Amino acid sequence: MIKNQVEHVKSTVQDCHNGISIDLFFHLSLVPAVLIVGILSFLQRRAHRLTIDHRLPFLRGRFGIVVPLDTIGSLSNRWSYGFAFGAVSSSVLLLFSERYIPFHLPAWAKAIVYLVGALEVGLVNFPFFACLSTPFRTTGAVLGILYSLAWIIVTVWDTVTCPDGKVLGKYQKVIVQWPCILSVIFLLGRFIYILVKGVRIHLQLEQENPNELIEQHQVHHVKTLLKKTLARSKPLSWFQRRVYEWDPYFKFPNRIIGTIIISLIGLYTMTLADYSLSNVAFDQAEKWKNTLKQLVAACNETEALGAMIPQLEEFIDVSRKSWLATTIFASLNSVAYTFHVLACYRKHLKRLWKGQKGFLPEKFHNPRSAVSVASITRYSGWQIAFTLWGYVIVHFIHFLVALLLAYLIVLPIQNGKALNMLTNLGIILLTITIVIALVILQIVLVQIFFLQDKMSPTDKHKPLALNNRKAFHCFNYFFFFYNVVMGVSNCILRLLCSIVVGTWLVSRIDRTIMQRGYENMDAGFTTWIGMIFADHYHNNPVMVCFCQLLVSHTVERDIASAYSTFSNTPSEAPVNSRARRRWALLYTLLRNPHLILLRKQHLSSPSSLESPQSDAVVQAWVMASQTQSSQAMSLPLPEITVTPAEDC
Repeated sequence: MIKNQVEHVKSTVQDCHNGISIDLFFHLSLVPAVLIVGILSFLQRRAHRLTIDHRLPFLRGRFGIVVPLDTIGSLSNRWSYGFAFGAVSSSVLLLFSERYIPFHLPAWAKAIVYLVGALEVGLVNFPFFACLSTPFRTTGAVLGILYSLAWIIVTVWDTVTCPDGKVLGKYQKVIVQWPCILSVIFLLGRFIYILVKGVRIHLQLEQENPNELIEQHQVHHVKTLLKKTLARSKPLSWFQRRVYEWDPYFKFPNRIIGTIIISLIGLYTMTLADYSLSNVAFDQAEKWKNTLKQLVAACNETEALGAMIPQLEEFIDVSRKSWLATTIFASLNSVAYTFHVLACYRKHLKRLWKGQKGFLPEKFHNPRSAVSVASITRYSGWQIAFTLWGYVIVHFIHFLVALLLAYLIVLPIQNGKALNMLTNLGIILLTITIVIALVILQIVLVQIFFLQDKMSPTDKHKPLALNNRKAFHCFNYFFFFYNVVMGVSNCILRLLCSIVVGTWLVSRIDRTIMQRGYENMDAGFTTWIGMIFADHYHNNPVMVCFCQLLVSHTVERDIASAYSTFSNTPSEAPVNSRARRRWALLYTLLRNPHLILLRKQHLSSPSSLESPQSDAVVQAWVMASQTQSSQAMSLPLPEITVTPAEDC
């Protein structure tokens, strides 16, 4: 169903001749895309030398791997990558159809068709991401400007000259393509900004920001953890308590933002296709109804068959209005689910940062590493597909509920049968009320007669200790037969609730729709758990801050000179200063063994200088210096005379 809808939305009127074929341009874009990737790969040097570097030394480690997007730890240029995902959203929706394949394959090779299409779509859109992430910013900006301009010119020209379509009619391409065109225009502006900034840095008019492991919002998050908890200055508003509370020290990664943007654009396209195709379907149903009406009139059929025509007209009218109303509610529901995923992602990650895993099933507390890393790869694609399919399924459920309400409540009131409708509705509600009342009655009777009194007046509930055991056994016996009848209806109700809730939440990948113990069968929920654990282990602010401190300390220690420990500059900490002095003393004595005799321990006891043990010590130090000087000490120290007053 989705495939047909998207294929209709993407189809254009072939009568318009503007000299440009978008499908052909899409395939021809492979050539500049491969060329751009080759240029960026040539500029990129490999960190480790391979066998090919020895055979072709003139490459000097070139043709490294070009990374389009850091899907794990990158938090920079988030909105730039988000608009890059928006620019490729139309290409992603093409994957739901087979129209992008220029050749025909048999039916059994559909999996290969989708694989080839996914690789082609990924390679065509690769330059948008690679030009943003490359460390060669000036070159990437120039290539990104040229590639974006080509796509803007071709897409805008095709949209303006041939705006009509088969599904939405006039201005179909304008309605469908404007999010993608706007995203590409934003990318063009971003590439121009990167080019200007690169030129200013080259002319030394501006300094380049240093690359660090930790972001500023992570630093502030760690600082808040080290502070004492303070009372809130202002109470939370209704929106913050019920909908969303803003956290300035949390940022969503590029992967999540890109997924949300493509999901929203996909929902926009699906809603338009759904509305247009439903009108076509109901118009066709109207034509069939008119044809049937004419046949009945021409053949002089019986009154029973003629009475079916008004009922059919009524059903078509109610279905059309119900479908239109539920289209709006299903769209709003899917958009709300899409934004709710952001809130759940932040809530779950912050719980994991605190070490809280109780909100997850016990079997998911320690997922396998391979599953977590693979989940990062699967999540974005599955979330988009779940969102689009969820819209279709939820829309159908809403439509059935709307039809049920229309025939049970609305139509009886319109047809003057309100009293009969209220009578039937009252009987149904009374039956349900009696059933619920009897269930509550059992709890109240147990609470009053069959539980012992509270052990303390401050207790909220009575203890789990039986009272009046004989009366309780009689009570249990007689209600046994009634609960058998109740169990039949509750079993059906349980099944219906499970079906409705499961289909209603099919796009909610952040929670399982399976029963406890069967969560592994929910592949979407397993992917969500693996993804948040991978992000937790790689982007935990405390861990990243600790790693940043280690890296910065290592860099400072490498930059320091070999003789900095002998200078008069005070060190940072007393413990560190003492350790450095001891290490400097050992290093000096190892390189200059004759200084051992000048230490104050030897000068304070003249007999120690005359003992054979001191000669053995000196000889040992000399031998150690001769054997280890060539191995451990690469920087020779000058021989210095240390007086007792200057002894370390």
